Amino acid sequence: MSDHQITTDHAWVPDACTLPTAERPLRLAEFDQFFTDVVRGVHRLSAQHLRLQLDGATQVEETARDLTARESSCCSFFTFDLSRPEPDSLSLDVRVPAAHVDVLDALAERAVSIRNQG
Repeated sequence: MSDHQITTDHAWVPDACTLPTAERPLRLAEFDQFFTDVVRGVHRLSAQHLRLQLDGATQVEETARDLTARESSCCSFFTFDLSRPEPDSLSLDVRVPAAHVDVLDALAERAVSIRNQG
């Protein structure tokens, strides 16, 4: 498996991730909870750019900053940007280089799947 392929258990965690294997299910569960609790929309702006519309609450911004900072530390190819286009809205832009588009594909699919279950 190359360093940018998705693991066979349908998780979006690539082999390039430096998070210890034993901690990956916990991080995946954190993202699943995040998708369930705060993601209000999933928009693919380009092959390398995903935008998640989030609940605009202050604690959501804090949670998003914490989760994305921890994810960036182990999967450095992700670029996460939080913004408030309006006072009551919050957006999380997720970008990857071309070599990791498949990871972004899987992340987007997981976010949509989890949102649809809720």
